[in-house]
Amino acid sequence: MNITAKPASIELENLSKLYKGPQKTTITAVENLSLSIGGSQVFGILGANGAGKTTTIKMMCGLITPTSGTVRLNGHDVTRQRSQAARQIGAVLEGTRNIYWRLTAWDNLMYFGRLKGCTGKKLVERGERLLRELDLWERRDSQIRNFSRGMQQKVAVAVALIADPPIVLLDEPTLGLDIEAALTVKAWIARLAREEGKTIILTTHQLDLAQDLCEHVTIMRKGQILANKPLSELLYLFEKDWYQVKVHGELSTTQQQQLPGWEASYQEGKTLLKGTVTNQEQLQQILALLCAWERPIHSVNQAEPNLEEVFVTIIAKDKENEQHVHDLAYHR
Repeated sequence: MNITAKPASIELENLSKLYKGPQKTTITAVENLSLSIGGSQVFGILGANGAGKTTTIKMMCGLITPTSGTVRLNGHDVTRQRSQAARQIGAVLEGTRNIYWRLTAWDNLMYFGRLKGCTGKKLVERGERLLRELDLWERRDSQIRNFSRGMQQKVAVAVALIADPPIVLLDEPTLGLDIEAALTVKAWIARLAREEGKTIILTTHQLDLAQDLCEHVTIMRKGQILANKPLSELLYLFEKDWYQVKVHGELSTTQQQQLPGWEASYQEGKTLLKGTVTNQEQLQQILALLCAWERPIHSVNQAEPNLEEVFVTIIAKDKENEQHVHDLAYHR
């Protein structure tokens, strides 16, 4: 399934990963997943814990062998052409698992750089630049195990970039970073894709980060894809439904119950209502109800949906469909 006109940097074809569960059961982490991801973009893979996104990332890296299906990185099969595929990719895995804690920051960069085929003056210059940009140059000869969690994450990011790979996989890249360092990493991610033409795969629970950076988003649940669209298209699908209505005063619990599907927040003497309508007539009915309650209306605006709202809505709809199928099977 082609999701972009750009040449594919990453191709996942019918990718599945199954594990043996208790009592001879089978646990499906990823099921028949196919994606074709073009270069020069930030591509988000999003999902709750257990959705299969980290398993997918690890299969891309070659850390986990697929039960079936193939992964190709710039045309190199990760299973059959392991060495060539490994040189295409740099990764920051959750929990700083791509660094050695007993080595210094500098030794980590030199080791992993050479492992990926980067040597000599180019390696040294790139290592120094990365550590200086991350404000780690003065600690370059300190062992990683003596670093704070945030500093360890900075080194993990530098290690992923040391060999200048065309593909970078980032699993929670700003985890543990302070605000300044997180902004530095965020700026790097944008620059790597848009100025250096790299393919960035981002998995994160910080949906505001994904919305700021990603051009395309895939949402997963239980090892399957629920949505797979450019971010602008995904947000547009929900744009016509959402409205914000600001009224004077605070609505009672009884009044809020008469507005099902609408969220209410009270601040500085005003109530902000946020919800969806199926047509303009329904919106007019809600406004009439507020007037009947003698709640002066300050503003009515079509709300700009954000990725968090879209994500929650898509996941909720899939759960409803799953429950419906379960109920039909139960009543047969």
